[in-house]
Amino acid sequence: MHWINGSSVDGTGDRLGDVTNPATGSVSSTVALASDDDVLAAVASAKKAFPAWRDTSLARRVQIMFRFRELLNERAPELAAIITAEHGKVLSDAAGEVARGQEVVEFACGIPHLLKGGFTENASTQVDVHSVRQPLGPVAIISPFNFPAMVPMWFFPLAIAAGNTVVLKPSEKVPSAANWIAALWKEAGLPDGVFNVLHGDKVAVDGLLTHPDVKSVSFVGSTPIAKYVYETGTAHGKRVQALGGAKNHMIVLPDADLDLAADQAVNAGFGSAGERCMAISACVAVGDIADELVAKIRERAEALRTGDGTSGLRQWARW
Repeated sequence: MHWINGSSVDGTGDRLGDVTNPATGSVSSTVALASDDDVLAAVASAKKAFPAWRDTSLARRVQIMFRFRELLNERAPELAAIITAEHGKVLSDAAGEVARGQEVVEFACGIPHLLKGGFTENASTQVDVHSVRQPLGPVAIISPFNFPAMVPMWFFPLAIAAGNTVVLKPSEKVPSAANWIAALWKEAGLPDGVFNVLHGDKVAVDGLLTHPDVKSVSFVGSTPIAKYVYETGTAHGKRVQALGGAKNHMIVLPDADLDLAADQAVNAGFGSAGERCMAISACVAVGDIADELVAKIRERAEALRTGDGTSGLRQWARW
């Protein structure tokens, strides 16, 4: 279900996507994929809520931000469990993701200082210069599969604290975290329509990129799609930040500590189910160390245990 204007809605689309548990491959639920009408409804909700939220005092906005922060701290294990169930990373990794996102929430709690303008007297002869920071309006966030909570939280805490309204389009593979966050915002006192969640695929993405009321788009994903988002969004007059692929090469020099290098290669390659943006996807061995390095990596990789990341759920429920 989508989250529009402060509540869950079924939407008007007739297409569904499977949501699976990566550890087992079993289908755990289905997600409704947005139709064009659903896009219009989500953006209309954000547009309607914008004037009142823009005019809400900074003091009131910050109170809601702090309340959201406290609720997230209290209930972080719930969100971690949701991430593990749909993404597949172990609970400790999921908890770390939530903590990283919370850092941005805490940063946004200082928004009154961050929104200060400036004034320069006599910048030129008898010319004074003022700078004022103002919210844009409805903004869109298109986030990826690998970090269902952290990546959206790179953007929406600051967007909301600054007086904008948000439409979040998470990956359709991991939809539940976004809805959980939306409900938490409502509990924190955020007015209806300020934070909306739209589930879907290319139909939803294209709808947000071309809608005239969406003022900016923040995207994280693969490089080809980042290019498409940037070209399409800017062609429709939007501010766009499009963060593309970030996979790294690891270079191991002949004088390296090969045990340390092998540990780091395995941790970087397989941590967070291999889905970190900064994961090592290629290792380049320089000189004659390749065979020894490969043997050490193989030894460590063979010792890895895979399985259901929710197996420690009872322990984390007490966290």
